Amino acid sequence: MAIIKVTEDNFEQEVLQSPVPVLADFNATWCGPCRMLKPVLEELSEERKDCKVVAIDVDDNGELAQEYEIYSIPCVILFNGGAEKQRAVGLQPKEAFERLLEEA
Repeated sequence: MAIIKVTEDNFEQEVLQSPVPVLADFNATWCGPCRMLKPVLEELSEERKDCKVVAIDVDDNGELAQEYEIYSIPCVILFNGGAEKQRAVGLQPKEAFERLLEEA
């Protein structure tokens, strides 16, 4: 499954109402570490069918970034059952996100 682009308009449907855990990648196009993280998350989204991976551009979705107190990017938040469970800030290896999903 490809990474789903999420905006303030479809955040509730794609993330909060998702029947499976969601890794929400808060990022920006100008962010080098965000660009480096993208292939890791793409690989994860292809391998794992028990979750979904979404990308949220903080420049285009400032209200979401503010609501979830995103102060550093990349910031990946694990949502499960409509609630934030954990977050990983900064460039992380694939194994870190696999651990987050296992704990969900």
